[in-house]
Amino acid sequence: MNRWFRRTPREPFIEDYFEATPKRIAGKTPLADLRFSVLDAETTGFDVAKDRMLSLAVVDVKGGRIGMASLSAWVVYQNAMPATPAVAVHGILPADTARGRREDEVLRDLLPRLAGAIIAGHHVGFDVAMINAALKRHHGVTLRNPLLDTAQFAMKAIDAFGKTGYPGQSAPTLDEVCALCGITPVERHTAEGDAFTTAVLLVTLCTRLQKKLGRLPRAGDLPLIRS
Repeated sequence: MNRWFRRTPREPFIEDYFEATPKRIAGKTPLADLRFSVLDAETTGFDVAKDRMLSLAVVDVKGGRIGMASLSAWVVYQNAMPATPAVAVHGILPADTARGRREDEVLRDLLPRLAGAIIAGHHVGFDVAMINAALKRHHGVTLRNPLLDTAQFAMKAIDAFGKTGYPGQSAPTLDEVCALCGITPVERHTAEGDAFTTAVLLVTLCTRLQKKLGRLPRAGDLPLIRS
């Protein structure tokens, strides 16, 4: 075979992830059979092209239960991290990231955790974009999991946040949805705290959706997004 058409072999942990992670989930799959990996990333800013992850956390939800034993968090090493305005929000200092784990090591831990799961988070598109940027830098691949944005889920499950049809309507913030649902956020603006708070919110939204539908929800009832 012409060498120009040979695909560079992927590392085994990436191959394993791709083999275990379908792009689509059958709409009839019961909600109880779905595993969600709820994640949050704290970053140097909001420019996916130039900013970097500083910390990352993930926790699993399945069958209406949060798997506390599955909660994992990482501080990501960044060399000479600038003191951006984001520091005032998440409180992660250059001295913290200087002691963190290298980005590729974090990805090697993270990818097996995400294999086969629906990735969930509040405004999760940004978190996934930051992870994808890191994956492209190190391995030339991106995530393929279905995504569930709890902001969009809230707009479907809670009438107060329902889509109005008016242009410019914003999706609710994590604080707004938690306030309406009676959830007290834990360690806000830390990766661990926001991931856990979002997991609690996800369980709550699933319960509300079930009541709204009058039956057990299925995958097709969720506002899933393709990666």
